[in-house]
Amino acid sequence: MAEATTKPKTKPATAYTAETPSFGMPKFDIPKFEIPNLEIPAAFREIAEKGVTQAKDNWEKIKSATEEASDLLEDSYSTASKGMADYGLKVIEITRANTNASFDFASQLMTVKSISEVVELSTAHMRKQFDTATVQAKELTALAQKVATEAAEPIQTGVNKAFSKTA
Repeated sequence: MAEATTKPKTKPATAYTAETPSFGMPKFDIPKFEIPNLEIPAAFREIAEKGVTQAKDNWEKIKSATEEASDLLEDSYSTASKGMADYGLKVIEITRANTNASFDFASQLMTVKSISEVVELSTAHMRKQFDTATVQAKELTALAQKVATEAAEPIQTGVNKAFSKTA
């Protein structure tokens, strides 16, 4: 048997150039305009120079405003980050105090001798924990408000400063 060898069919490479019309469109030459000794009038040159100067000035203003806004946000995030760390530490402190109170309550329960003592001790512990939780919630609320106020202050100051510049 004779082996049939097949070669992959390849299309002839077509080089597309600027002269090659595409999709059957005829080629058009673009005329070159050369104007000898063309002098731009001084008024047009002056307008163009003013436009470039204004564009540079506006660019500098925008760049300055962007840098200021970036600095304000950085200050705000830094303040918020520090405040949230303080808040987290306060939560840990409160959790530790509550855990210690629970262990103290458990150790006191081990020493009771009657059901009436258990009820009395439980009632006193619950009352004390409720009062403590109220104080702790107030502390956390005050700290959260302080953090929010301090984090917003750089932005508020920057916005007021920006509005005073534009006014």
